[in-house]
Amino acid sequence: MVGKGAKGMLNGAVPSEATKRDQNLKRGNWGNQIEFVLTSVGYAVGLGNVWRFPYLCYRNGGGAFMFPYFIMLIFCGIPLFFMELSFGQFASQGCLGVWRISPMFKGVGYGMMVVSTYIGIYYNVVICIAFYYFFSSMTNVLPWTYCNNPWNSPDCAGVLDATNLTNGSQPASLPGGNLSHLLNRTLQRTSPSEEYWRLYVLKLSDDIGNFGEVRLPLLGCLCVSWVVVFLCLIRGVKSSGKVVYFTATFPYVVLTILFVRGVTLEGAFTGIMYYLTPQWDKILEAKVWGDAASQIFYSLGCAWGGLITMASYNKFHNNCYRDSVIISITNCATSVYAGFVIFSILGFMANHLGVDVSRVADHGPGLAFVAYPEALTLLPISPLWSLLFFFMLILLGLGTQFCLLETLVTAIVDEVGNEWILQKKTYVTLGVAVAGFLLGIPLTSQAGIYWLLLMDNYAASFSLVVISCIMCVSIMYIYGHQNYFQDIKMMLGFPPPFFFQICWRFVSPAIIFFILIFTVIQYRPITYNHYQYPGWAVAIGFLMALSSVICIPLYALFQLCRTDGDTLLQRLKNATKPSRDWGPALLEHRTGRYAPIMLPSPEDGLEVQPLHPDKAQLPLVGSSIPLVGSNGSRLQDSRI
Repeated sequence: MVGKGAKGMLNGAVPSEATKRDQNLKRGNWGNQIEFVLTSVGYAVGLGNVWRFPYLCYRNGGGAFMFPYFIMLIFCGIPLFFMELSFGQFASQGCLGVWRISPMFKGVGYGMMVVSTYIGIYYNVVICIAFYYFFSSMTNVLPWTYCNNPWNSPDCAGVLDATNLTNGSQPASLPGGNLSHLLNRTLQRTSPSEEYWRLYVLKLSDDIGNFGEVRLPLLGCLCVSWVVVFLCLIRGVKSSGKVVYFTATFPYVVLTILFVRGVTLEGAFTGIMYYLTPQWDKILEAKVWGDAASQIFYSLGCAWGGLITMASYNKFHNNCYRDSVIISITNCATSVYAGFVIFSILGFMANHLGVDVSRVADHGPGLAFVAYPEALTLLPISPLWSLLFFFMLILLGLGTQFCLLETLVTAIVDEVGNEWILQKKTYVTLGVAVAGFLLGIPLTSQAGIYWLLLMDNYAASFSLVVISCIMCVSIMYIYGHQNYFQDIKMMLGFPPPFFFQICWRFVSPAIIFFILIFTVIQYRPITYNHYQYPGWAVAIGFLMALSSVICIPLYALFQLCRTDGDTLLQRLKNATKPSRDWGPALLEHRTGRYAPIMLPSPEDGLEVQPLHPDKAQLPLVGSSIPLVGSNGSRLQDSRI
């Protein structure tokens, strides 16, 4: 790459390169670089930033948690993010095609597809529940405000005490009318928002095996969710790249509106102090560092295959190093900002109830669909704030869901690779969306939330760590770190900074291994509130986790069996070395060791010898002759 692009490429673009046309006419490219950055931000910034990080921060030492969190971001998050972006961008292939770098490890790509399938199924169910709450908020009084609804139990006690005392679900009188009795009852209460969630929205069954009926309102919302996702991806990155201008930016508008409203409420400062007050003694606990590493790893979406897929639509010389830093920092800053939004409102609610903030703090679905909606009922014009909050959740979810679906579609299309499937890519997208909808139907049943949490806890947990660790090892040690650094220099015009070289080779794999050990040590059987999952359900969870990891050894064995070689060692070498079509997808970018070698023709009076006599014979005279790279790679779509 020395001749072309070594100069003037530090900003990530070749000066003479046209910016508006697609370089890769076969696959297409992003309309511009902003589309890629916004899509990646929408992918990385998801529901976990709002409903998981603030609670983790509060539970692990408040402001003190920020220290290990940002350490893990610098030494693990950004390096892994950069590795996946550069990997996909260099080869212009999805999570399967990139493994031409070492065909024996293609099972890693299949593992990524399995993980993305699981997450895509249940993630859209969460979005559909957000849709349901969004539609339910289109009313004068939010339906989870009071305890006077048909589904409420005698144990229901709302935070709007004056009204609760007059409805039929409360005692006719309080002893002496004193406030202390009301407060004691409130501390042991079942909130109207919790009963709305459990008894009305979910109609929750008593066991994971008791599916009951499919909740038709949720099924309808699930259909809406998948239709929206399909329409936004109907033309692949060409259509989704336009949608993200809204879906990736508007959540920040809503967060800011909710933040401004939240900090003006009485008690908001108390909630924020609970969120931020540092407990420095916690830094010495291994659990805090493990939680920080896990949150960084899962929040950025590493090993899902989405980062590789999105980067594969970049132009070859795009500065993905700059993009990885911007997107990673934006993701983490959003998590911190969301904490202010969440805890300002929870502080106000705790102040209204006269209880400690710890009594109202929650995470996951409990925060999104119980605690926060209940806090919103205390605000004037509560339906407006509820609409904004759930609209923000929908957009955050859709940004991630777009990339999950595109990951699967791109992997299928790239793997088949012929003109027919490229022209029918819309039908592939439709087929994947319909399959996702059908597989998500059981999650809308009365036992659906049990299965959703089971998939969330097992399908995308330690398997992601294993996949990411093997990806690091295969690129750095099987393909070779020097080879990969040269590839990046060819693409960007400069090698990866020394810090990233050290992280990729030593630090990041060590941190990933630490996360894996931490995950195993900290493992606790899954529960939902007070419900303990039966052994057979936990076994299904482990099978889901193993189903993605098992792809790696199974495909490695398959590749070994079909690879030429007289001995096992020879087969192993042949199966791990790059395939002949590894490298930049376009001829114009194949320089250095990927530069094409013109095979001599019979007219030159030279004897023509095949490059690989045991593999293929040279075409007959008059037929098209393939260009072959100097590393033995056969160029895609390049004929003379």
